[in-house]
Amino acid sequence: MCTCSPRCARGLNLCAAIVLVVMTASCAGTVDVMLEPASPTVPAVAAAIAPTAPTVAAFRQAGTASWYGKDFQGRRTATGDLFDMHGLSAAHRTLPLGSLIRVTNVENNRNITLRVNDRGPFIKSRVIDVTYGAARELGFAAEGTAQVVIERLDELPGTTPFTVHAAQYVEEENARLLKERLSAKFEIISIIPGATNLGTLYHVEVGVYATEEKAEIVARRVTQEGLEPVVIRKDH
Repeated sequence: MCTCSPRCARGLNLCAAIVLVVMTASCAGTVDVMLEPASPTVPAVAAAIAPTAPTVAAFRQAGTASWYGKDFQGRRTATGDLFDMHGLSAAHRTLPLGSLIRVTNVENNRNITLRVNDRGPFIKSRVIDVTYGAARELGFAAEGTAQVVIERLDELPGTTPFTVHAAQYVEEENARLLKERLSAKFEIISIIPGATNLGTLYHVEVGVYATEEKAEIVARRVTQEGLEPVVIRKDH
C-alpha cells in the first residue's frame, strides 16, 4: 500500500483526470490540435550597395629636385602666370598644369604643398623644379638639389598630348642643325623658343603623341642619337 502526503495525493488525482479526458476524446473521434500558424518567411533584404566612387589615380614619384629663380623672374610660366621666384610653385614634365602636389625632402622630412604651373626640368636626372622660395622652405636652397618624394593631392584631367624634348640650345643654329639630323628619322621636329632673363633658349621637340607611353617609345629611339630626351606634356 502506497502512502503519500496530501499534496502528492492531489497531484495524482489531477493526472488521472487529465488521462480520463484524453481517453474520452479519443473515443469520440480525433482530437483537433490547433497550431499557431507559422510566420511567413520574410526574404532577407539585400543591403543597398552604394555605387563605387571613382578612385583617384595614385601618383608618387621619387627623385632629384632642383630650384630655379632669378633667370626666370617675371617671365611667363606655362600657365601664363608671371614667375615669382619667392612664391610657392613648381615645374613638372607631365602632371597637368594646375595640379596640387606635396613635395617632401626625404633628407630632413620637410614637406610643402605646391601648385604645378610650369614645365620642366629638361635635365633627365631631375624630376621637378621648384621655386627658390619653395627650396628654402624645403631646406635645400643652399645645396641646389635634394632627394624628394612627389605626391599628387588632386585629380585634374590631362587632356593635352605629349612630346619628346630632345635638347635645348642657347644658339638657334645648333637647334636647327639637330632638327635637320633628326628629320631623317622622325616625322615632326619643332623648335620652340623660350625666353629667360639671360636670353632665349631653343628647345627641340620630336613629335606629338596621344599617350605618355607612345612618347616614351620614341624617346628611347631618340636616346640612340646620343641625346638625353625627356617626355613632357605639350600644353600649347
